[in-house]
Amino acid sequence: MTARKEVPTVAQSTETDWVSRFADEVIAEAERRAPGKPIVCASGLSPSGPIHLGNLREVMTPHLVADEIRRRGYECVHIVSWDDYDRYRKVPAGIDPSWAEHIGKPLTSVPAPPGSSYPNWAEHFKAPMIKALEEMGIEFHGISQTEKYTSGAYREQILHAMRHREQIDAVLDRYRTKDKDKDKAGAKKPAKQQQKPVDEAELEAAEGSGAASEDDGSAGGAGYYPYKPYCSVCERDLTTVTSYDDETTEMSYTCACGHGETVLLREHDRGKLVWKVDWPMRWAYEGVVFEPSGVDHSSPGSSYVVGGQIVREVFGGEQPIGPMYAFVGISGMAKMSSSKGGVPTPADALEIMEAPLLRWLYARRRPNQSFKIAFDQEIQRTYDEWDALERKITEGTAQPADAAAYSRATRTASGELPRTPRPLPYRMLASVVDITTGHDEQTLRILSELDPDNPVKSLDETRPRLDRAERWINTQVAAEQRTRVRDEPDTELLASLGETERESLRLLLDGLDTHWSLDGLTTLVYGVPKLQAGFAADAKPTPELKVAQRAFFALLYQLLVGRDTGPRLPTLLLAVGADRVRKLLAA
Repeated sequence: MTARKEVPTVAQSTETDWVSRFADEVIAEAERRAPGKPIVCASGLSPSGPIHLGNLREVMTPHLVADEIRRRGYECVHIVSWDDYDRYRKVPAGIDPSWAEHIGKPLTSVPAPPGSSYPNWAEHFKAPMIKALEEMGIEFHGISQTEKYTSGAYREQILHAMRHREQIDAVLDRYRTKDKDKDKAGAKKPAKQQQKPVDEAELEAAEGSGAASEDDGSAGGAGYYPYKPYCSVCERDLTTVTSYDDETTEMSYTCACGHGETVLLREHDRGKLVWKVDWPMRWAYEGVVFEPSGVDHSSPGSSYVVGGQIVREVFGGEQPIGPMYAFVGISGMAKMSSSKGGVPTPADALEIMEAPLLRWLYARRRPNQSFKIAFDQEIQRTYDEWDALERKITEGTAQPADAAAYSRATRTASGELPRTPRPLPYRMLASVVDITTGHDEQTLRILSELDPDNPVKSLDETRPRLDRAERWINTQVAAEQRTRVRDEPDTELLASLGETERESLRLLLDGLDTHWSLDGLTTLVYGVPKLQAGFAADAKPTPELKVAQRAFFALLYQLLVGRDTGPRLPTLLLAVGADRVRKLLAA
């Protein structure tokens, strides 16, 4: 292999780190297959619509492995193959029904959705994914299948496949004749789901590439042909090859639009191999050593399984090694789906979370483990976990696998990802921008009072995390869940209070000046019920004290925001400000 260089190691032991284990296997396999050549890892994405967070696993898995290989000093290229020469299959929700006239055309020949600045459908959906991958520090070599096919790059491979069409048909026929997924009437049974999505929108997220559902070329009545031309008149693939001559490469086809013609395939660049032949052809053409695949490719007759035989028997190549990766779900899917008409994309996630956090969610789970990405309140807990891990990293107490996942999230072989200089707790930032409705001066006032000994002097110290929290509040939190501080005291509630409740408010107000910081107010609000019960402020709470604390907190929330719950009270008090707190709580 190429000479190694000194690079920082990530994990001390491959026993605890799935990325290192795969890197070991890929390096060994590459040395066996093609010693001295760059190692090729691959992903495939179909820009038939929004490329969602489930599809991101198709990219993140080989990215992490390729990056580890680069860290070890080997030359490694990560190919992202854009399946933009696939057929346009259906008009998605929210698009003018007239787009149905383009069904069957290559994605690059379909006009972009209304209002788009991009030249075609494929480019419209590729662009935000490319931008998101760049923000996440994912280095890749993009390959447009439209460019490859229309430039004639695959011409020899196409002619080779046509010459060996009977052999290909025989491989495919092994699965057609033994198809256990058909009922007695011959109808295809519904695919058995590997993991159960929780709702209809998540079912959409679980769908594989559109290419995976294409036919295998057996639909024609004049024999088997693994090549599907796009009609030169209507541009659609509603075509049937009627004859082919191996010697002259003369091919005749007819189209459902009524057009028919005879062309020389050695000069023809307006068509593509059917999916179950196209994928293994590319494995051999690119020399792919590592490529994962989704659970939709795990059935016996799937394109992955069949492709493994076709790449060996027809193209003289080898199938990549790589895992089947599991489903990625969304917490908060219902709201996102109803508001956007689809499942969230990496670009959507990067609006509400920083790139290292999103990377971490994929790096910390083995590919065969499913997980969820939070768009709802759970995002606060996710950030709490991330910050706790960062503290362990600083203290040197993190477990090896956790430290490895953190390293892969925060840096690549090329360097560190941008980060927030002063990463304050996400839930606190969200509460502050919620209460201040994003008012910069008010936000800075509150953040500067969190820690008087080390005040925040500029909001730039807290960005981009502050901006992500603000975006989350504004796009993912329902209006009825937003915090609205009272303008005037609730005089009716204040007048109804008993002496114990009035005393608790007096103790709180008396302690505001001496406890005006996040830590100080935390001590104060938890300490008031303790003082009333005759305990010291630092006493451990009894079950009875916990009941009294909950009742005190509910009273404060009602007087400040008109609800029984809300943002954490110390943050809320800081946000409201001492003068306004006195106005609203004075009994």
